[in-house]
This record gives sequence, C-alpha cells and structure tokens, in this order.
Amino acid sequence: MQSNPDRIPSRAECEELMARYTMLPNIVEHSFQVMRVALAITDNLADGVSINRDAVIAGALLHDITKTRSLQTKEKHAASGGALLRELGFPLIAEIVEQHVVIDTNPAGPIVEKEIVYYADKRVMHDKIVTLDERVQDLLIRYGKTQELYNLILQNLQHVTAVEQKLASFMKTDIHDAIKEIVG
Repeated sequence: MQSNPDRIPSRAECEELMARYTMLPNIVEHSFQVMRVALAITDNLADGVSINRDAVIAGALLHDITKTRSLQTKEKHAASGGALLRELGFPLIAEIVEQHVVIDTNPAGPIVEKEIVYYADKRVMHDKIVTLDERVQDLLIRYGKTQELYNLILQNLQHVTAVEQKLASFMKTDIHDAIKEIVG
C-alpha cells in the first residue's frame, strides 16, 4: 500500500500521539492554546486565502511532540519532532514542526501553514496568550544563558515580527483583535 505524503492526522489521532509520546500536561495545554491562536488567525483570513486548516490544527497540536523527552535528552525538539512525524508518515506536519522554533519563510510569498503555527507558538507562554514582547522576555530569561543564545532570541524576534506583518496583511480582521477574541 502506498503512503500518502499529504496525509494529516486527525485531531483525535493527534491527541492519541500526544498521549503515546507522553507529553507532559503543561506541554499539552500549551499545544492546545497554540492551536486556538493558530485557528484565530486561520479563521480570520481574507476570502480567497488558501490554507489547510487541518494541517494547522495538527501542526499546532504536535509541534512539541518530543519536547517532554528533550527535557531529558537535551535534543533539539523541533528536529526530533519533525523526524518522528516523518517516520510516522506525516511529512507535511513534520515540516511545520521542524520550523516552529526557527523558520525559513518567504516574506513576499503566500502564507503557509508553518508560518501560522510558528507565530502562534510565539504568542503562547506556557498556556497563556501573551504579546511578543512578553514571550521574548520569558525566552531571554529561560534560555538566553549565553550572549550567543541571547542574541539568537532577539534575532528571532525580528523574524516573528516579519511573519506577524505578513499574516496580518492576509487577514480580514486585525490580527491582535482576532487573538483577543479567544482570550475572552
């Protein structure tokens, strides 16, 4: 039987994978919140913008699939999560997961699912929706232990801001208003 390179796990399959790979409860909560932010963006895209909503859901739910084990192994969870999902037969979701920490994006091109998940992840600190500045401050405190890492986090903020501007240009609603809607 031929595998389908575009196969996307359903939400139920994602939840089963999250359990199988023993994601810690706080990481599961973070992933669900990332999905909510990603859907706030996806569901407010201008008419005619084509995005695979199911891929956004799966990418958001599974973006930290190997984060729990990486706490022990110190592996780069974006790379190992992508490798795992490729091995499981989900190459499209693997690409989203591989690029949720640092992204390769085309500022002039159409928006793609990985940009939505990447940005949504940057707007969620633990399980709370925050501004980009709040998220970066948290990352600097937790991970900016060396000058090199500190500088990389600040450099990544420039990429996030560029992705935010790109996403906003494809939306029918202000990006911040769309996200505020889910905060309540």
